[in-house]
Amino acid sequence: MADSPEILITGGSGYVGGRLISKLEERGVPLRCMARRPESLRTKVVESTEVVFGDVLQPESMEEALSGIKTAYYMVHSMGTGRDFESDDRRGARNFAVAARAAGVKKIVYLGGLGDSDQKLSAHLRSRQEVGQVLAESGAQVIEFRASIVIGSGSLSFELIRTLVQRLPFMICPKWVQTPAQPIAIEDVLAFLTAALEHQPAGHQVFEIGGPQQVTYRELMREYAKQCGLKRLMVSVPFLTPRLSSLWLGLVTPVYARVGRKLVDSLRNPTIVRDNSANSIFNIQPRDVAAAVQRALENEDNEFAATRWSDALSSGSRPKRWGGEKFGNRLVDSRTITIDVPAAAAFRPVRRIGGKTGWYYGNWLWQIRGFLDLLVGGVGVRRGRRDSDEIHAGEPLDCWRVETIEPERLLRLSAEMKLPGRAWLEFEITSEDALRSTIRQTAIFDPLGLFGLCYWYAIYPLHEAVFGGMLRGIAQAAERGATENGVTEDKTVDIP
Repeated sequence: MADSPEILITGGSGYVGGRLISKLEERGVPLRCMARRPESLRTKVVESTEVVFGDVLQPESMEEALSGIKTAYYMVHSMGTGRDFESDDRRGARNFAVAARAAGVKKIVYLGGLGDSDQKLSAHLRSRQEVGQVLAESGAQVIEFRASIVIGSGSLSFELIRTLVQRLPFMICPKWVQTPAQPIAIEDVLAFLTAALEHQPAGHQVFEIGGPQQVTYRELMREYAKQCGLKRLMVSVPFLTPRLSSLWLGLVTPVYARVGRKLVDSLRNPTIVRDNSANSIFNIQPRDVAAAVQRALENEDNEFAATRWSDALSSGSRPKRWGGEKFGNRLVDSRTITIDVPAAAAFRPVRRIGGKTGWYYGNWLWQIRGFLDLLVGGVGVRRGRRDSDEIHAGEPLDCWRVETIEPERLLRLSAEMKLPGRAWLEFEITSEDALRSTIRQTAIFDPLGLFGLCYWYAIYPLHEAVFGGMLRGIAQAAERGATENGVTEDKTVDIP
């Protein structure tokens, strides 16, 4: 078939692979994705993208995935496993190379790691470069990109840096923070990967890619702290071994200690670009470090603004965790209530919240919070709201500002009180049927440093009472309004 996919992506559930899928889908490229758990990937791709089972450690499983494929992206690595990841990476690449040769694959595009092979490389970097060599044995044309730190919200290295800076106002830094690197923004990595579709290599070609600056991890952490408005004291010491550093990372960052150890071991190797010919060959000029960090933070805000918590937090999927869920750096407290009223009636009390209407529960607590805010130079709750019934984006609402409003569906407020971070309060209405709706109330907090985290957990018990009471109050107000208007009868309330 003319529209049968000729491009295969492996590792699509990973950080770079997942974004590469979206990038190529935006261009309308027919794709096939190979995954060990295809059911988890199918919900993340467009309908036209094929998702099939395949495991590089099971050679017989790749025949279907590679059938008819001309270009294959190899984005598989095993660093997160508890096994011998070097052996797994080598065996997986060899299996894929053999299967690709049998299927007649013309080109393989691979993303590996920078590092001078003449030096003693870490096991991780050594393995990444060995995989490129093994893939070349397939007889296909191989384009191997080698990158240093990838800057983007969600990448392992960037999340490590972000969490260290956010949580530790005082950092005792081992020697690896002084190792030079050449970071590259995730957008620029994707630009090189997509441009490889049009490039016709001769045999096995290696391209080193990176931003225009060589910086240390210390400098990168300082840049992140600067853009987040944080002041951090860093003291270097010579005695933190990779093992001690990995255990330390396991305590203060989301990175598992075993992954942290492999990563820290790699950080002792300089990862800099010695040949930047890739920029001219692919006509791409990567952005500098400051722009890459800024872009990562902007993308995170844009992704957050587009998030629908009902997609990520199913009311019946798992028990509610004390302290809320975590999404990146943000802390999320979300709850739902289902009532027998139409969506319009359920949204009416949400639309009227604040001002003279109040907050449906604990108004005296809101007044105290506003008074405390005034004492520290905040806006308090004196502003009220312009109209008791109508509300528009951009208007003040007590100590909040209306960020987004979608009639009968969504209200998102951003906090303007003095806080050690940024906060939002969101109400989303979902219509179950003509006379039944679910209200989801979500409090989101983006803490600023360790003090911000302490603030969230210190007031979380109060949140449990206030936000829980507020949601019940909104539901009761919606039911009363629906009854007065003769919209519903025999109403019941379901609190998941």
